[in-house]
Amino acid sequence: MAVKALKFGGSSLASAEQFKKVAEIVKADDTRRYVVASAPGKRSAGDIKVTDMLYECFKAARKKQDIEPYFSKIEQRYNDIISALGLNFSLDEEFEKIKFAISHHVGEDYTASRGEYLNSMILAAYLGYDFIDAENGIFFKENGTFDSEHTNDVLSEILKEHERAVIPGFYGSMPNGTIKTFSRGGSDITGSIVARAADAEVYENWTDVSGMLMADPRVVNNPKVINVITYSELRELSYMGATVLHDEAIFPVREARIPINIRNTNAPEEHGTMIVPFADKPNENIITGVAGKVGFSIINIDKSMMNSEVGFGKKVLKVIENHDVCFEHLPSGIDTMSVVVSTSEIDAIREDIVNEMFRKTKADFINIEDGLALVAVVGRSMVQQVGTAGRVFTALGNAGINIKMIDQGSSELSIIVGVKEEDYAKTLNAIYTEFVKD
Repeated sequence: MAVKALKFGGSSLASAEQFKKVAEIVKADDTRRYVVASAPGKRSAGDIKVTDMLYECFKAARKKQDIEPYFSKIEQRYNDIISALGLNFSLDEEFEKIKFAISHHVGEDYTASRGEYLNSMILAAYLGYDFIDAENGIFFKENGTFDSEHTNDVLSEILKEHERAVIPGFYGSMPNGTIKTFSRGGSDITGSIVARAADAEVYENWTDVSGMLMADPRVVNNPKVINVITYSELRELSYMGATVLHDEAIFPVREARIPINIRNTNAPEEHGTMIVPFADKPNENIITGVAGKVGFSIINIDKSMMNSEVGFGKKVLKVIENHDVCFEHLPSGIDTMSVVVSTSEIDAIREDIVNEMFRKTKADFINIEDGLALVAVVGRSMVQQVGTAGRVFTALGNAGINIKMIDQGSSELSIIVGVKEEDYAKTLNAIYTEFVKD
């Protein structure tokens, strides 16, 4: 029997009305057998996520305050959902256990995880599915890192015992049995883990957008949805800030070559975005997307005859390493070398870096230039098209944008340009307009 694993985000499970939409989606396809649930998100702009309410409870307990005023709001939130769904179901015993645990200083991870735990119990009851507690099938190592292979072995066997089930997202357990959470947004990771363990034909990630967009809608007006994107392209765009799916959620399904389908709970008729290991068809727009980030600096090093000095680059990078700074790019010329770094990482130590670099490299000139934005133009079809880079540079030139840095990987999957931060929005719009026609 074919299997699909699904994950529903907090906005998809924020209210009883949203629960009903989720149930219709699940029941519309008999292969949708394993569902990962998030904690209730915001019902409106001014609302509070249940996970944030739980963090407030934890803080109150740490201050030895009465948590009842905080926790009663959480109880009401869940009870409102249960009542509106018409369920003959109660979480009262669970509420008491959780309140007792928080009041007696249980860990922060346990407290935060209860949002998914409780919401999943409600969803399982509403769907008529089994409930599987994530702590029994998702594991972390002693050092706190995710134990991928042990999880896959155990969870695969658990899922075989349940034809249909709901699993809470966001958490698992440590070797000593205590609860450990992924980073915020970690339900995406759980969905991917479940998809791999179930050997699913597809992992459907349901959220409040109709797929991944070709550009940031806050910068580019009404960008198109990406129909198909490869894992490699997604990695490039995600690194540059295109966030629809949690970065770490890519890897379990990528390893198993399981496609991901980003879908909209509020518009289930829309196809969304397919994330696939490989794509046979070229992209109709040549580029798949454009994304970027601000907040970078360039450390510029000039030295005559640099290119003939063995180990010069190693000396430069050793200085960067000594200060625990990660570098982004290394554009260079015959007598020049530049290191692109995050401004926030060097702000407090920039003078120390420059002084040490002068001592170690005997450079003629070193300076740090701030206010850089990096923009990545990503597309699997770019390698097949002559003149793509020329079109990018022409579009920026026509828009009056000065390019401070250019970098292109050997795979020709992306072209990265550095521009002044004040030109960031103009750069995204110029590139998008060049390649995407209305």
